[in-house]
Amino acid sequence: MKKIIVAFAVAFGLHLSAQAGFAEGASAYNARNYALALKEISPLARAGNADAQHLLGLMYYMGRGVARDYKQAFSWHHKAALQGKADAQYVVGAMYYTGNSVPQDQKHAVTWFRRAAEQGHAEAQHALGLMYRYHQAGMPQDIVLAYMLWNLAAASGNRNAVDQRAAISRQMTQEQIEEAQSLSRTWRPGTPLPTASRTGNGS
Repeated sequence: MKKIIVAFAVAFGLHLSAQAGFAEGASAYNARNYALALKEISPLARAGNADAQHLLGLMYYMGRGVARDYKQAFSWHHKAALQGKADAQYVVGAMYYTGNSVPQDQKHAVTWFRRAAEQGHAEAQHALGLMYRYHQAGMPQDIVLAYMLWNLAAASGNRNAVDQRAAISRQMTQEQIEEAQSLSRTWRPGTPLPTASRTGNGS
């Protein structure tokens, strides 16, 4: 479990959105002008803008421009997650997994990680891979699915996934590696991830 929790200790970044009305707040946030970011973002978040809700959640999570408040952070991220914002879904999953401001619930954690991962979110794919590798959160141990998920995350630039994939490959047969690579090639963002492999279960 320690390996998984460490994976969540990431610096939450912000990807600029082209949406009208949001770019100013995001630019202010990235420039560390948190007071201006809060002024620009808050009305949008209250109006239901998922990007703004995610950013406001980050501000509460990090204590930037507002007093750090994990309950508020979870609330705003959850609103954005329900609208399909993958970054927010990942944060919600991490907070459920660690029990940060909400009752610890690994089943909910897996649900939210999977939703984000199925949109191509690299950190969520990495987290799910760890769960399959180490038989955590009620997930079956499956090194083929772990490799597949780390392969996908690595393709999106996740350095930890590159290292994890290299380590696990030394414990896999050629058949298992080929299956994992095949699953990676055929999967497309927006489609369900497999929940079992042919050769990796229980490995």
